[in-house]
Amino acid sequence: MKTKLKGVSYAKWGYIFSIPFIVIFLLFSLYPTIYTTILGFTDCKGLNNTDWHFLDDPFANFKTILDNNSFKTSLKNTVLIWVLNFTPQITMALLLAAIFTSHRNEIKGKGFFKVVFYMPNIITAASVAILFNALFAYPVGPMNDIVVSVGEFLHKINILDEPTKPYNFLVYKVPAQLIVAFIQFLTWYGNTMIVLISGILGISPDIYEAAEIDGSNGWQTFWKITVPNLKTVLLYTLITSLVGGLNMYDIPKLFNEGGPDNATLTTSVFIYNQAFSGNYLYNRAAAASMILFVIIAVLSAILFWIMRDRDEARFEKEKKMARREAKKKEAANKWQ
Repeated sequence: MKTKLKGVSYAKWGYIFSIPFIVIFLLFSLYPTIYTTILGFTDCKGLNNTDWHFLDDPFANFKTILDNNSFKTSLKNTVLIWVLNFTPQITMALLLAAIFTSHRNEIKGKGFFKVVFYMPNIITAASVAILFNALFAYPVGPMNDIVVSVGEFLHKINILDEPTKPYNFLVYKVPAQLIVAFIQFLTWYGNTMIVLISGILGISPDIYEAAEIDGSNGWQTFWKITVPNLKTVLLYTLITSLVGGLNMYDIPKLFNEGGPDNATLTTSVFIYNQAFSGNYLYNRAAAASMILFVIIAVLSAILFWIMRDRDEARFEKEKKMARREAKKKEAANKWQ
């Protein structure tokens, strides 16, 4: 294919238009990442500290972070909250995607429902966190009004011995974790649904028509055709959710400041507290960031390995073995 037409070099203009992205990436992504990595091996701490040095034991900050009980707690909380929100998120998204793309049951107003389900993703996480903090406020708040009203009604009909008192959701660990997980679920299930719908629409309709002719029901079609053909899209969803979930910051921070008793303290909130609270321990915050980066990279690699195309991997292995055999035969023929 020619790259020039009437003296215009389209390849050149492609490189020119990519320059702004490259510059922004180098300044605001690559440079901070490298700088953060370097800080993890130094004694840099304190506000406006420019006189820092590399440590004699380069991994001292990493050892300190790994021995820190708050960091261990934050890591456990992060994984737990991610699992609690992603499990119903992917389930609901798959169900809605299957319903909206069904070739058998046409639903009126699909576009409207898609917009409604996606809308929470448009609202900023900070706004949602503050909103839910107000909803579950103690002693007066919408949720506590419902709890008290239901309790009074049950007391009147003699189901409860005493009226229900306001419940402080924000001072108990399990309710606080469940609320944060629900906020994450509510914010992201619509986005996941849209991604899965796009993946399903990319599957050839001929496959569904053939399955319908063969007498396949909706459940069989979903598990035998839709899910296997969505493997790449599901992998993308898993990886992006994993990265976003383990970097969870704004909702736990703004909802209840990581409380109660560090129940919603996530790793990103821990890193923020290390860097910008108290003694401004930039070196330890950088070390914690690098540890989190390694954890995400390892988990992502495991997911790639688990969801790999085994048939394609087997085919590639056979091709490599065939090439090796051909080289051996070629070498043997040369020596003869």
